[in-house]
Amino acid sequence: MRMLAVVLGLFLTTTAQAQVVQSKGDFVDKFRQLDEVLPTPNVYRNAAGEPGYQYWQQQVDYVIEARLDEDKRRLTAEQRVTYHNNSPDTLKYLWLQLDQNIFKNDSMSELTNSFAGIGRRGPVTREAKGNEPAKLSFEELRRQQFMTDNELGYNIGKVTDSRGKTLRHIIVGTNMRIDLAAPLKPGQKTEFTLSYAYNIVEEDAVWARSGYEHFPNDAREGGNDIFLLAQWFPRLHAYTDYEAWTNKEFLGRGEFTLEFGNYDVSLDVPADHIVSSTGVLQNAEKILSKTQRQRLEQARSATRPLFVVTEEEALENEKEGTNKRKTWRFKADNVRDFAWASSRKFMWDAKGYKQGDDTIMAMSFYPKEGGDLWKKYSTEAVIHTMEVYSRFSFDYPYPVAQSVNGPVGGMEYPMITFNGPRTELRDDGTRTYTQGEKRFLIGVVIHEIGHIYFPMIVNSDERQWTWMDEGLNSFLDAVACREWDEDMPWGVEARDIVGYMKSTNQVPIMTQSDSVLNLGPNAYSKPTVALNILREVILGRELFDFAFKEFAQRWKFKRPTPADFFRTMEEASGVDLDWFWRGWFYTTDHVDISIDNVTQLRLDTLDPDIDFAREREFENDKPTPKFYLNNRAEKRDTWVNENQDVRDFYDDNDRFTVTNKERNAYREMLEGLKLWEREALERAVKEDQHYYVFEFSNHGGLVMPILLRLTYADGSVEDVNIPAEIWRRSPKAVKKMWVTEKALVSLEIDPHWETADINVDNNHFPRVIQPSRLEAFKYKRPSRSTKVWRDIMQDSKTELKTDEE
Repeated sequence: MRMLAVVLGLFLTTTAQAQVVQSKGDFVDKFRQLDEVLPTPNVYRNAAGEPGYQYWQQQVDYVIEARLDEDKRRLTAEQRVTYHNNSPDTLKYLWLQLDQNIFKNDSMSELTNSFAGIGRRGPVTREAKGNEPAKLSFEELRRQQFMTDNELGYNIGKVTDSRGKTLRHIIVGTNMRIDLAAPLKPGQKTEFTLSYAYNIVEEDAVWARSGYEHFPNDAREGGNDIFLLAQWFPRLHAYTDYEAWTNKEFLGRGEFTLEFGNYDVSLDVPADHIVSSTGVLQNAEKILSKTQRQRLEQARSATRPLFVVTEEEALENEKEGTNKRKTWRFKADNVRDFAWASSRKFMWDAKGYKQGDDTIMAMSFYPKEGGDLWKKYSTEAVIHTMEVYSRFSFDYPYPVAQSVNGPVGGMEYPMITFNGPRTELRDDGTRTYTQGEKRFLIGVVIHEIGHIYFPMIVNSDERQWTWMDEGLNSFLDAVACREWDEDMPWGVEARDIVGYMKSTNQVPIMTQSDSVLNLGPNAYSKPTVALNILREVILGRELFDFAFKEFAQRWKFKRPTPADFFRTMEEASGVDLDWFWRGWFYTTDHVDISIDNVTQLRLDTLDPDIDFAREREFENDKPTPKFYLNNRAEKRDTWVNENQDVRDFYDDNDRFTVTNKERNAYREMLEGLKLWEREALERAVKEDQHYYVFEFSNHGGLVMPILLRLTYADGSVEDVNIPAEIWRRSPKAVKKMWVTEKALVSLEIDPHWETADINVDNNHFPRVIQPSRLEAFKYKRPSRSTKVWRDIMQDSKTELKTDEE
């Protein structure tokens, strides 16, 4: 009992000591260490940010047989799941994700989706404002009608164990708990079978991450569909060392965290469909023609993508349907998810990417609507992504990497991505695209293929920390995009987030996904810029690239947390970055560093004959008061000049006159100096350097290095990086002395706009005029747009047009 009391006392003492409180003054320690915030290192995750010596994670294997009913747009399937308990815990039940249940009218997502709310996921709605009524977009009307007219969500059939006995289960929103027949002990595995079916949503109608897209104008009677199937099967929730079951309700924004496993999936689809899928096709001899197999083999060594299914073949395939069916079988090892796409509209191109001794097949699947945009760039962008990402992480570990066009703007899964950009059919029969659409395609393919690395391999918890997959990936896709074409406006520079950084409508990056107010800037853009600053400004490329690659390789096929990333980056770079993580990831502070003043100083020689003369010169250089100038203009003389007979000593000697008393004092001072003091003074007097004091203030709260450009009188320019640590003991304002041989004429902070400083007006000394734009416009009185101002007398003469007109 006494020992327990001692241990408890030590715990309480340690806890009390950890509560650092600044109760006096207004000092804020921007460099306070993160130890009190980050979880304590343990045997699973060590202090260096590595997996600990007892690190574990679960494994889940799936054997799935699925059937796509094209006419009913319905999927039915049965899966056999093997769950490996590698944890030190005994499990009484398993939790599964039922993502399709988000589309039920009584789902938490639907019931809590606020009208005109901030961060709303889905079609636009607007609240009433002034005289403007509340508004529903046509897209929102369509969404409501689709969800009303269709029975959505899973129909769960049997749930049985390996002996065929029914397992008790309960559905809780988008989750399902299966109670095991017996507790699953550490090191054991269990097997169960689950059957299910659901109606596939129309992606354009409900704004989903998967679904079908209908093409009513195709030659085939009734049109054709593209099916993108993701979040399509009940998947095991992750069971982790830091949270146990990660069974948060799926609300649509926070994505997924899953377990790695092996998949054997058979997909029964119409015989004229082409299927793209996670994994490697196991029965190509039964599914593909001899010509298609030959083309696929030729593509392995091609210099440009080759067609496996040509445009002409795809167009011909669009014209007719079939009652026949084929079963495509795919296997995928060590993946955390499985997705696929199916359509008779697909053309299919491929090109091999040589990686060491391996050849990775980069492939794209797209309809005619993809046009030349997809033919030229999709597969090439897939390969470019692997080339760039592998430099920063590890070799691509899977045999295929695919880009599929469909209704989803951009989503990622192991070995397969969904990407949305299209061409536009013109009246002359050609298909064109804008620069924005080109940028969208290249950018989204790079981004989504990049996601195969983060988080499909470096398996972060997307539901909890969106930035760990979107932010890390967006940082690397920004590198890849700019290495693709530096003239394309990618929107990934520090200057591109200035508006967000100074807005009040934001939360810290570390906020849980479903509570983020503006997902794009918070999870994508801001982390991208932060990491780019860390690489280009703070650490430099050599240190950053080594540390980032170390993180990726440590956590390849494992599940990192933010603490693992922060600790690895510090441990591998050898630089204390707690101030950086705290400012950029744990606060909403912004960068606004001002150069408030520059004082020019000259070192006194202490020799009165020199210093007094300098003081006289300094005084004489001051502007002459207006009073004396006006008097001189009026030729008004002074009394002293007009009365020379009463002049005295002080009329010929001013306050700067040197006497022998000062000279003697100077000599005595020199004699009293130590040798090193005298040498230091003599050298400083001889060199006569220019001394300046720079005064900076931090208006934004976010401490950052001060990037200075110094322009000298001789026209030369010098760039200086003052580390962020200058703010350590004075985070609001600091002064810096600068000593130089040359005279300084101007200073500029952050000349390349690298730090997302929100106000460049105060970045110059002396201040400079900032250019901007002024646009002329034609003013319309608002009242003229109301109904009472319509000219009904004239409008009533209008004839009604016929349908043909």
